[in-house]
Amino acid sequence: MQRRAFLTALAATLAAPGLALAQETPSEDMIYRRLDAAPARRLRDSERVTVRELKRRPDLRRAAPSIDIQSINFAFGSAEIPRSEYRKVRQIARAMEQLLRRRGRAVFLIEGHTDAVGSEASNQILSERRAESLKWVLVQEFRIPARALETVGYGEQYLLVPTQNEEWRNRRVTLRRIDEFVR
Repeated sequence: MQRRAFLTALAATLAAPGLALAQETPSEDMIYRRLDAAPARRLRDSERVTVRELKRRPDLRRAAPSIDIQSINFAFGSAEIPRSEYRKVRQIARAMEQLLRRRGRAVFLIEGHTDAVGSEASNQILSERRAESLKWVLVQEFRIPARALETVGYGEQYLLVPTQNEEWRNRRVTLRRIDEFVR
């Protein structure tokens, strides 16, 4: 499997040299600014929802400040974040630390995503594992408080690139700051 993923990535890089740059990790400052932005929609206290309900409400999630992180290279069919990727996670952790200092009650939703290869059920499980994997690294390695992190997996529901083929851009995590939406 790894050889196949490597050869696919190599072919894509050779076919489109700019593609490799698209995987560049957003800077700590960019992550901070995107997650610190005002929500697209303000909720009254009476409209706030539980985390569980927010996970099922794409309309509310889309209104939350967010950033897609495509630069954490999940191998095809894997949820593991290799140590070589921890410098990328460090950028996320630093931005979160800064936000938590400024907004003590900040809560982040880590969404895991997959491409459309494989069964819907296996992709759902894999996406949940990817979100949990990032949470584990943030908590264990970078000391982000677990209370500030929620996770959810969406499998192949929200593809960035609509294709049934392997597509690295769909194997990603999305970070959202949801504290202004949940009670």
